[in-house]
Amino acid sequence: MSGVPLRVVIAGSNGKMGRALADAASGDKALQLAAAFDLGDDAAQAIAAGDLLIDFTRPEATRAHLAHCLRLGKSMVIGTTGFSDADRALIRDAAAKIPIVLSPNFAVGVNAVFKLAETAARILGDDYDVEIIEAHHRQKVDAPSGTAMKLGEIVSAALGRTLAQVARHGRQGDVGARPAREIGFHAVRGGDIVGEHTVVFAGTGERVEITVRSQSRATYAFGALRAAKFLGGRRAGLYDMADVLGLK
Repeated sequence: MSGVPLRVVIAGSNGKMGRALADAASGDKALQLAAAFDLGDDAAQAIAAGDLLIDFTRPEATRAHLAHCLRLGKSMVIGTTGFSDADRALIRDAAAKIPIVLSPNFAVGVNAVFKLAETAARILGDDYDVEIIEAHHRQKVDAPSGTAMKLGEIVSAALGRTLAQVARHGRQGDVGARPAREIGFHAVRGGDIVGEHTVVFAGTGERVEITVRSQSRATYAFGALRAAKFLGGRRAGLYDMADVLGLK
């Protein structure tokens, strides 16, 4: 791939994230924006025009795009969230044949927070209660965010817990004393908030908070393009941003 721009195709071109990706790709000399498409367009034709698809859409659309990429032998960068377990299994199976980077958040700062949260959990241990608070714009359709759930998975694994057994989504009424191993999730929706995530480790007489605030979708776009360049010439497999950033 040396000296030859990587030809990228962008799904969801009429959305805010799609436009941010197109703007970022147009300014990157290592990339060529080969095509962009949205609902109603010929997705297969657009995907065939490039080396790699960047998809930040919805699960049902991503499933269809994944089938095209498999048939055409194209790589994928997937930033879609809200996948079911069956969807994730479908992506894992596809990654045996094509290279895929899958992440709930491509912002480099957010991925640094993933690592910081894991480290803090290992140091602080079970003596600190964990709460995860996220905020997004009023149009976001899934809650908690994929990033918040990823933080929960990372922290619970570091603490030796199974997230499905300890997750608590919001509280209301006479809920009683907080279980020691619980991991709480709280979602805020309003205005044009791009994305904010805070992990709270609350102990006796001390509270540790790790926060990241994304002020522009460009942070996600630049990370996604970094992932796209990572995939250039890469063999089939399922990768994440920790692979892209060399954090493993």
